[in-house]
Amino acid sequence: MLSTIKAIFIMIQFVFTVLVTIVLMYIFKNSTWKIRQIWAKMQEYLIGFKIIQKGKPDTSAKMILVNHQSLLDITSLEAIYPKDLCWVAKKEIRDIPLFGHILEAPKMIIIDRNDRRSLVKLVKEAKKRVNEGRVIAIFPEGTRGKGIKLSKFQNGAKFLAEKLDLKVQPVVVLNTREIFDSQNFKAKRGTVTINFLDSIDPKSDASWYEKVKENMQAILDKYNANKEKEALK
Repeated sequence: MLSTIKAIFIMIQFVFTVLVTIVLMYIFKNSTWKIRQIWAKMQEYLIGFKIIQKGKPDTSAKMILVNHQSLLDITSLEAIYPKDLCWVAKKEIRDIPLFGHILEAPKMIIIDRNDRRSLVKLVKEAKKRVNEGRVIAIFPEGTRGKGIKLSKFQNGAKFLAEKLDLKVQPVVVLNTREIFDSQNFKAKRGTVTINFLDSIDPKSDASWYEKVKENMQAILDKYNANKEKEALK
């Protein structure tokens, strides 16, 4: 019951603070990254979670690949990442009345997965954002998972990295679903751990994409095994 009440509070404050953030980003167009960072750090306090970082962001990487469990995946990374992230998001989010501007205002990349030309648009816009000094952020699974087994990696991230010759850093975010599960409307306080893995040059290994998934899954497996051991004590 308490977890549901907390989830309701989170959703209410999300609605309000996101709308305020959108307005501020349109007013201060040259400060959208700073505004998003302030909002994300504020969420740590309002939601009640702490971020632990393992490894370091590779500031020479031009793309990060992130596992996806919760809305907090984006929030947590926006709070600590040292460069302006450009998230690749599906058109359905952009089409949400008012809230879709959370993608439009900071010039995120929006793709229509039903449009065959979406890959061409992705490459064109990603190249532009990278040239502006931003880092492309992609959920290679394309949808949220339960934090146990990674879903099949979609080909878009692989195609983009190889086409634009982007250095890639895998990132594994842990425990966000337990802190805020918007699908089952549950929430609690806790710790989010963000693991920055070694970066990889797609040109160095033809099977790099498969190895990235294996390395990310290994982090998840270790985390879940430790969680099971703690539960049995």
